Amino acid sequence: MADEPQKKSHLSALVGHTNGLTKPASLAATATRAAGGGGGGGGATASSKKLVIKNFRERPKLPDNYTQDTWQKLHEAVGAIQSSISIKYNLEELYQAVENLCSYKVSATLYKQLRQVCEEHVKAQILQFREYPFVIHRNSLDSLLFLKKINKCWQDHCRQMIMIRSIFLFLDRTYVLQNSMLPSIWDMGLELFRNHIISDKQVQTKTIDGILLLIERERNGEAVDRSLLRSLLSMLSDLQQVYKESFEQRFLEETNCLYAAEGQRLMQEREVPEYLHHVNKRLEEEGDRVITYLDHSTQKPLIACVEKQLLGEHLSAILQKGLDNLLDENRIPDLTQTYQLFSRVKGGQQILLQHWSEYIKNFGTTIVVNPEKDKDMVQELLDFKDKVDHIIEVCFQKNEKFINLMKESFETFINKRPNKPAELIAKYVDSKLRAGNKEATDEELERILDKIMIIFRFIHGKDVFEAFYKKDLAKRLLVGKSASVDAEKSMLSKLKHECGAAFTSKLEGMFKDMELSKDVMVQFKQYMQNQSDPGNIDLTVNILTMGYWPTYTPMEVHLNSEMIKLQEVFKTFYLGKHSGRKLQWQTTLGHAVLKAEFKEGKKEFQVSLFQTLVLLMFNEGDEFSFEEIKMATGIEDSELRRTLQSLACGKARVLIKNPKGKDVEDGDKFIFNGDFKHKLFRIKINQIQMKETVEEQVSTTERVFQDRQYQIDAAIVRIMKMRKTLGHNLLVSELYNQLKFPVKPGDLKKRIESLIDRDYMERDKDNPNQYHYVA
Repeated sequence: MADEPQKKSHLSALVGHTNGLTKPASLAATATRAAGGGGGGGGATASSKKLVIKNFRERPKLPDNYTQDTWQKLHEAVGAIQSSISIKYNLEELYQAVENLCSYKVSATLYKQLRQVCEEHVKAQILQFREYPFVIHRNSLDSLLFLKKINKCWQDHCRQMIMIRSIFLFLDRTYVLQNSMLPSIWDMGLELFRNHIISDKQVQTKTIDGILLLIERERNGEAVDRSLLRSLLSMLSDLQQVYKESFEQRFLEETNCLYAAEGQRLMQEREVPEYLHHVNKRLEEEGDRVITYLDHSTQKPLIACVEKQLLGEHLSAILQKGLDNLLDENRIPDLTQTYQLFSRVKGGQQILLQHWSEYIKNFGTTIVVNPEKDKDMVQELLDFKDKVDHIIEVCFQKNEKFINLMKESFETFINKRPNKPAELIAKYVDSKLRAGNKEATDEELERILDKIMIIFRFIHGKDVFEAFYKKDLAKRLLVGKSASVDAEKSMLSKLKHECGAAFTSKLEGMFKDMELSKDVMVQFKQYMQNQSDPGNIDLTVNILTMGYWPTYTPMEVHLNSEMIKLQEVFKTFYLGKHSGRKLQWQTTLGHAVLKAEFKEGKKEFQVSLFQTLVLLMFNEGDEFSFEEIKMATGIEDSELRRTLQSLACGKARVLIKNPKGKDVEDGDKFIFNGDFKHKLFRIKINQIQMKETVEEQVSTTERVFQDRQYQIDAAIVRIMKMRKTLGHNLLVSELYNQLKFPVKPGDLKKRIESLIDRDYMERDKDNPNQYHYVA
């Protein structure tokens, strides 16, 4: 129980300090003594004495003239504060005087007298501003002096009101607080300053003109007193609606006019990157003004005004004038800035998207449409795709809209020239998958194939790609020119994933044939070992399933007796195992390794079958004419010319042509070159087999078109069989949905006519645009 008195004592002390005002010392002391006395009663609660506090029987009266004398003191103190001289009285004494007056119901009079004194002082301040001329000349110092004067007046007023409020704090916290209609002493001071100084038309106009002039000078690059601006604008904000109604509206109007004129002028004078850099600089400057001295509420309309006048009004002009150059020169920082600035303006991204799409289509079309660029078309497409991908990633922040529109634009321009891009992509893949390509590592090759697949996706005529890819793959596999089986199978799996199993089934069949051929050759070699006369030639045969491989025109040539004998041996062996099958020898794809002796020594030649037949003739003589070689070998005319050209006019000239020249003409003679020299022991001369002839290219294209006709016919019959009766437009629409390659309406009409002629369908007798299926 010993602690109880202390607790009570402490509590009474707390109660003694209500509302930040100190109770009379006698009351606090009485409460403390009473609590202490309660603690000395031997610890029994019953013996504690009760303290009863009664009101005065009569309220003490104030001395005569107390109110008047006290106000006189307070009036003198306020006057001293307003005149910036020392106060004669103690501040605590003055505070106590205000409290005493308030306690005796003089609060209303006191508030009214205080307001009157303050109002008279503020009214007197207006006179010092009359000496300045009403019209401020732009180059005069009057404006700055006036602003400094008004700022000093405002600072003094604020300091005075803080001092006055500290003296009249009891009045502010009791009487004013209880009367909601009355402004606090601080708010009263703001109201008086607003009503009598800032609301004065001349003062307000000169103040705002001066502030706007300073801001204009700063915008023109001059150094100005920012602390003065901050103080004055803070004053306007504190005076409630003065900032919004009188300053902000005019400030935004002037800003609008300034940037409208500046935008028009600089668009004519500057290049796009410099102009955008200037816009960015202006936006940063205005943002800094908001932070430094403008009210935060001005930020949104101010920045919107700058964006509208410097960007919004010139969106199309900026892009037309400079976007193509920025993209052509791959100016990443400038493109990043363009995207960031255009994203700030309503409709900016949309117009940037349109120009982005147009640029891709125009640039891509120049790559695809020009036949002179066919040699480098695919590499240029890959480079262009890398470039736009990098721009999207770095400059356009991987924006999905830009990615999707880029894909659409690529698809549009790449199909402006039907079939050719698909053919060239297939040939590009062939060059990369062929032995001896520059891509040293598997990782590099894989990366290139992935990029190729992205371009491949944009192509509509994928059947053209398939035809040329199949033709080139066949050559790589049969002539042994494939760089890597893993890379071949990787490409196959990519195509399968992209186009489905049906697209790659024949290509997969080609690989199966090669695997099966290896097994057959193992058995054939064992079979040959059991023969009485195995012969000197080591024969390897690839057995190809006709449906999987490209169609080859058979060419009958005159093989020597030993080759014919070996062919028959293999035929007997194979048909003995697989009865009912028919073998057709494809001489165009055959190749051999020949051993030859020259004065320099022995060499080995890797040659095609046609080259083999020509070179073997020179075992019988040293010189033959073109006609004699043609008669002896039976090789077709144009093929023989290509073959002789490779042997007599290429890098490795095993034969000498007489007369000399690049082309093989009738009557040319060919002599064996006994002086032939080469740094390598084994020399490849059969690259000629890998080169595509014009006839080959034409026949592959024609075969694709033929296949397309079959597909169109099959699709028409399939649709008509299901629908029985269908209008022309609906049939065409259904065909476009089903066919996977581009086709013209005229071509569809021809196929429909062909099927009507062949009685698969018929026209309606009354409506020629209606078709009926014929069962």
